Amino acid sequence: MRKLIISAVAGGIVIFLSIFLAKLIVGSKKSRRPQSQKVVKTVFVDTVRNATIPIVVPANGNLRAKKRVELFSEVQGVFRQGSKLFRTGQEYAAGQTLIRIDANEYYASVQSAKSNLYNLLTSIMPDLRLDYPEIYAKWQDYLNNFDLDKTTPKLPEMASEKEKFFISGRGVISSYYNVKNLEQRLSKYTISAPFGGVLTDALVTEGTLIRVGQKLGEFINIGVYELEVAVSKTYGDYLTVGKRVELSNLEKSQTFMGKVIRVNGRVDQNSQTITVYIEVSGDNLKEGQYLEANLEAKEEPDAIEVDRSLLLENNQIFVVRDTILDVIDVHPVYFTDRTVVLKNVPNEEVIVSRPVSGGYAGMEVKVFDANNSKRTKS
Repeated sequence: MRKLIISAVAGGIVIFLSIFLAKLIVGSKKSRRPQSQKVVKTVFVDTVRNATIPIVVPANGNLRAKKRVELFSEVQGVFRQGSKLFRTGQEYAAGQTLIRIDANEYYASVQSAKSNLYNLLTSIMPDLRLDYPEIYAKWQDYLNNFDLDKTTPKLPEMASEKEKFFISGRGVISSYYNVKNLEQRLSKYTISAPFGGVLTDALVTEGTLIRVGQKLGEFINIGVYELEVAVSKTYGDYLTVGKRVELSNLEKSQTFMGKVIRVNGRVDQNSQTITVYIEVSGDNLKEGQYLEANLEAKEEPDAIEVDRSLLLENNQIFVVRDTILDVIDVHPVYFTDRTVVLKNVPNEEVIVSRPVSGGYAGMEVKVFDANNSKRTKS
């Protein structure tokens, strides 16, 4: 019994000492939590000065030669070699022969028809001298100037009814137009360049048998090109013929100046766009080259242009008033891939020029001082 009492007293003393030491340790700790400091963000600002902002509509397309001819054959024959080989990339001057088809057989039939006309005129000359001496001289001059190796000259003008009846009754007029028809078809055996240019497509070679209606190639002028672009119908009314357009290649290493030469009067039902044709010339341009165009559609007065990232939801932007961030309502009128044109922004308003992460209306900010920063660096 005595041992039990001693053990209980010893346990109570140990518990009491433990509680006392615990309180002593807890009381000896000091609070070392640092006081929170208020963080004020620095913002970049700009003062609004409304001005007239040009609305530039970007567009793109591939160049196409303004003058181009697809070569087709209207006659049949063997393709004969000319002064130049008929090959892609070959240049020709205006009037130079592109294709010459063998026409020896057809040429003989033309000469035969011309000879028949000449013989017919010769046969009526005695009757003209006897019955119509007043017109004999002009028909004799026509006969003297008739050359079988040259194009058939135009018939003399017939002034009286009797002359017309006599010449027509002898079959001269029908024979003449038959010869002219054959001569016209004979000219189709030779295809000449309508303008100076280059052959971009050659589908036949020398010695090939060419058939009627067969496509032979494609010939273009390499000086002047057209760029076909599609523009939203919203700006269709502002795109007028003669307006200057700045063009650039895909790498932005070359720029060209063109002008609007045609505007399609019909809106594409699927894309709701209008086709605009821009004329451009340059030695460095090629058929099919990709170009980007900046079309100045209209000018928006009393507006500013800012980065798209500054426009908040509900068409608002941040402004700074006495180091306090605030928002104002604006009216966006045009978007590009990087900027937006805004209206209804008061003049001399101090707006935020760079995005503010986590910004909100009523937030305290510090305006960045560029001059002070330069002095610090110095």
